[in-house]
Amino acid sequence: MFRAVRSALKRNKEAFNVIARGSHRAFTSKITAATVTSSASSSPLAGNSLYGLRSLLKGQNASLFRNMSTVASISSGSKEGLKLLVTGGPQARKWVGIWLFGSAAWVFSMVVLGGVTRLTRSGLSMTDWKFTGEFPPLSDEAWAKEFEKYKQSPEYKRVNKGMNLEDFKFIYWMEYAHRMWGRGLGIMFALPFSFFLRKGYITLRLGVQLSGLFALGAGQGFIGWWMVKSGLEEPPSEYSQPRVSPYRLAAHLTSAFAIYCGLFWTALSVVMPEPPAESLAWVRGAAKVKKLALPVSLIVGITAISGAFVAGNDAGRAFNTFPKMGDTWIPDNIFEMKPLMRNFFENTATVQLDHRLLATTTLFAIGTMWWFTRKLDIHPAVRALIGSTVGMTAVQVTLGVSTLLSYVPVSLGSAHQAGALTLLTLMLLLNHTLRRPSPSLLKSLPQVAKLNFS
Repeated sequence: MFRAVRSALKRNKEAFNVIARGSHRAFTSKITAATVTSSASSSPLAGNSLYGLRSLLKGQNASLFRNMSTVASISSGSKEGLKLLVTGGPQARKWVGIWLFGSAAWVFSMVVLGGVTRLTRSGLSMTDWKFTGEFPPLSDEAWAKEFEKYKQSPEYKRVNKGMNLEDFKFIYWMEYAHRMWGRGLGIMFALPFSFFLRKGYITLRLGVQLSGLFALGAGQGFIGWWMVKSGLEEPPSEYSQPRVSPYRLAAHLTSAFAIYCGLFWTALSVVMPEPPAESLAWVRGAAKVKKLALPVSLIVGITAISGAFVAGNDAGRAFNTFPKMGDTWIPDNIFEMKPLMRNFFENTATVQLDHRLLATTTLFAIGTMWWFTRKLDIHPAVRALIGSTVGMTAVQVTLGVSTLLSYVPVSLGSAHQAGALTLLTLMLLLNHTLRRPSPSLLKSLPQVAKLNFS
């Protein structure tokens, strides 16, 4: 497949260069009653630049986002012209954007399904793995054979001793669905990718990005089995319950988050090649916000990864009190492991304390970002995104505390994991919106946006 990608991209590069030298067009920004706009102009591309994004942005702020992008036209022979990721016009961008947003949504559902699989203790029900997959047991004899294989595993002997066949079928189907949903994603991604390459829509830059994401997605299957395999080994102590390595679980979840972020960011770049920029004052305001948004995004990402270690150590089922951890603020045994660094990844008390502190830091950081940007002259869409991020952070912290106090029920645990990815999505959207416009667009912008109350 990669050979076909390479040859198609070489053909597309020349076509893209021709487009990049296309004629200059005047551009006109749309004026709405809810949005402050300028007398600057916009190319016809602006009308379609957010087509794929609109389906994700419903509610009271939708009108802001529908008009958040002003796209500069491509200057004739200018090196400053906007370089699009997709050739073939607005319709091509529309369909590639829909495909990429759909792929990102599929990965989102994979992360949630993976969380449900873990919380129902279904992940170790299948004791072997094939890259191409296999048919599930369909006869009584086949089910009995699979059940016998599971009975040899440490999880059955130490946790599920005496489990009946019907209960086994439930956990088997959960793990089987998770694996096949991942394989389905590979097909759903590869087929449209091949089609768009044949049509000549994919530029060299976009093709390289998507090929990397496809390779990372294919590797997820191996990482997943590498993780599961650690849970099929005998625990080091007779009193320990079998579970997957927290390091491998963190690698699996972090890889999934990376794939999702890559797909979502690329989809945004396809449908919204320019950020909202209707005046130089708003561009300067966005640059100030970006200085805060980048470190805050890093904190959000680190907090999400720390949650993987909470899951890997089953730390959510310990210290089920808040704000104290049991009867103390800081447990006595947080540094009992040697060497010291092991405590931050394997010690249940330390891992949960880390996650609590990071979650609190995230809430404080996002609240601080909102406070310092509330009086800045910025695009209404940027302001709305900051407000949405604050709200989602409060929801996520509430979900986390509720999950802890309720001893990690499947519903709240999976919602908390989905909340982490939702918050990360909002931070991605905010950072993408804060990008610096292309030089050709900057040259056309007025100093200050004109108010319009009509």
